[in-house]
Amino acid sequence: MTIQPPDSPAIWKPHVTVAAIAQRDSRFLLVEEPGRDGTVFNQPAGHLEPGESLIEAVIRETLEETGYRFEPRGVVALYLWRPTPTSDRTILRVNFWGELTEQAHPGPLDSDIVATHWFHADALRAQADRLRSPLVLRAVEDFARGLHLPLEAVFDLVGEPEAIALD
Repeated sequence: MTIQPPDSPAIWKPHVTVAAIAQRDSRFLLVEEPGRDGTVFNQPAGHLEPGESLIEAVIRETLEETGYRFEPRGVVALYLWRPTPTSDRTILRVNFWGELTEQAHPGPLDSDIVATHWFHADALRAQADRLRSPLVLRAVEDFARGLHLPLEAVFDLVGEPEAIALD
């Protein structure tokens, strides 16, 4: 590992985001939120905050954006996405799948969320032009085809890796 001197140029880093896939009666939970040209649909999702684990982030984002408590069961996939080949913006998205355990609030706590919706996968495909990004449909399709990684594959390591004992 190379340590950058304090006066060196900044190191490029992707935007780390998390998203939740929750399914009930063959429908998937999505949020409607402002986009560039009107509202768009997305999974409950958002950025990883300082000091937060990936699991804590997806639980928080789901509660804030839908009012539901989310219990992650596993990971669908990790997606590295750039909107265009020349874009300087890169997203590293960790898509979790899990269960909604209860509705803790009657609706979203996040003022940017217009509404929550339940969509069948076919309805999502029909609305592809209104999805926040291609990652929304891709994650649903990957989940539907059985791409389910165990939650035990997600580690939140704090401190020096060699100091963390393996079971």
